[in-house]
Amino acid sequence: MGGERFTAPVTVHIFLRKDNNILLLRRYQTGYEDGNYSVVAGHLDGGEQVIEAAIREAREEAGIILKPDQVTITGIMHRLSNDERIDFFVTATEWSGEIYNAEPHKCDELAWFSIHDLPQNTISYIKKAIELSVSQSDIWFNSYGFDNKEG
Repeated sequence: MGGERFTAPVTVHIFLRKDNNILLLRRYQTGYEDGNYSVVAGHLDGGEQVIEAAIREAREEAGIILKPDQVTITGIMHRLSNDERIDFFVTATEWSGEIYNAEPHKCDELAWFSIHDLPQNTISYIKKAIELSVSQSDIWFNSYGFDNKEG
């Protein structure tokens, strides 16, 4: 039976919300989904909790300060694209500081969009996660990309 155990990258995505609007960023020169909209996000570094990773990524990408009690886990997605991934989605509606593009070498636009009218070029699994977060009052779980079916 030996051999290596399966591992999957783990990512946290932050839904920064103001009323019915969500902050999206357009990816730029990253080699992944460039030109398409996503949300502030990043991989867990290991040895950090999901909320800690969200706080770190919000600071690194959008220049804002989140406190742990301002971050709520919204959903979890088991996703298959080029590889298999686990994605956590969190929401924050309050923060300290002014949002700005802290990584212009990876993002060429930060903008607010209605959660009901997302840009056509929003990454598909991000769009699905936003839709689930809007329609669910509890934490949701979704499998996405397996057998070319959405969960």
